[in-house]
Amino acid sequence: MPPVTGSTIERRRIVIQGIVQGVGFRPFVYGQALQWGLVGFVLNDSGGVTIEVEGTSESLNGFQQALQENAPPLARIDSLITEEVSPCYDSAFVIAQSQAGAERNALISPDTATCDDCRNELFDPEGRRFHYPFINCTNCGPRFTIIQDVPYDRDKTTMGAKNRPIREADYSDDLQNQPPRLTNEDPIFAAARQLAAGAILAIKGLGGYHLACDA
Repeated sequence: MPPVTGSTIERRRIVIQGIVQGVGFRPFVYGQALQWGLVGFVLNDSGGVTIEVEGTSESLNGFQQALQENAPPLARIDSLITEEVSPCYDSAFVIAQSQAGAERNALISPDTATCDDCRNELFDPEGRRFHYPFINCTNCGPRFTIIQDVPYDRDKTTMGAKNRPIREADYSDDLQNQPPRLTNEDPIFAAARQLAAGAILAIKGLGGYHLACDA
């Protein structure tokens, strides 16, 4: 995007508090900024989300209204404070690196049950995630029970450990075999049968994943 220039250009700093981390708020802000032809940045910090956005007054007003009217389903805006700052004539709008402060006041969404979109995908025989047990998306799944610190970023959740490479040595010979095919068998009875046979099961809860074995 070419830089926005001209005597009518304004820049605003928008500080938002509420449930605005871990709910797809930064990508939402990014999309709105592109839609309104604005430049600047958005980032998570220890209090919520900070945005600096630059463009015409009309576009800025439309952008700010969209933030409050079209926010992601799990988001909740408790306060939105705007101040005028000097234009920087940026060349693009970016999602900037999160900034941690001394105080940690950011709110985190509670764990949320599987949404309708994920349920439809889960039970679609033609879908690539048919019966995939770990399905979730930006609008559903664990939040509060996986967070370790704020600002909310992947490396500050229990998902951060998944970034390491998977090695063959991480698995026993038994786990290198193909998993059993899905059947119509009751999953509780199937799990009990597998455990009795010495299997190790990964069981998903809203707060993450747990291992079960027949000790």
